[in-house]
Amino acid sequence: MKNSFILAIALFISTFEVAAAPATLDDAQIAAIAVAANEVDINAAKLAESKSSNREVKAFAHRMIADHSGVIKEATALVTKLKVTPEENVVSKSVRSDGQKNLDRLSKLDGKLFNKAYIQDEIVFHKQVLNLIDEKLLPSAKNEELQALLVKVRAAVASHLEHAEKIQPVVDEMRDPGK
Repeated sequence: MKNSFILAIALFISTFEVAAAPATLDDAQIAAIAVAANEVDINAAKLAESKSSNREVKAFAHRMIADHSGVIKEATALVTKLKVTPEENVVSKSVRSDGQKNLDRLSKLDGKLFNKAYIQDEIVFHKQVLNLIDEKLLPSAKNEELQALLVKVRAAVASHLEHAEKIQPVVDEMRDPGK
């Protein structure tokens, strides 16, 4: 039953249109993708903070809001310094669209089903973001400071993935969402 639940969730989660992206992205497009990915995760975390009564889920969501807000602040400072205006593109639009679809789906869930779906979504999302960083963003980034920020962000995303994977079994086993 657990595997069928996870499979059902995976079918609802689209993958970013990484394959549809140009072979290389410019720094303005990379900035737009970074902002989109961080905003998507902040929005999901805000929903989790408001809907969940599970302390593990709430703590994880709080961390996502704080960490991703910090990344947006750093990225904004960098693009301002570099005089780069984020440029929407197929990947950033896909990230936002997928994020909205997941928010719409999550908003219809409650209790344990919400908690399980949110954490599973976070695992999938962070794996997708790591792939995006490795396959498209880092190889395309031209500016050394942007590359350094992406490397720093990659480490944080990997840490978020590890955290979500660590609490997933705990969330899955909780009978009462308030415990």
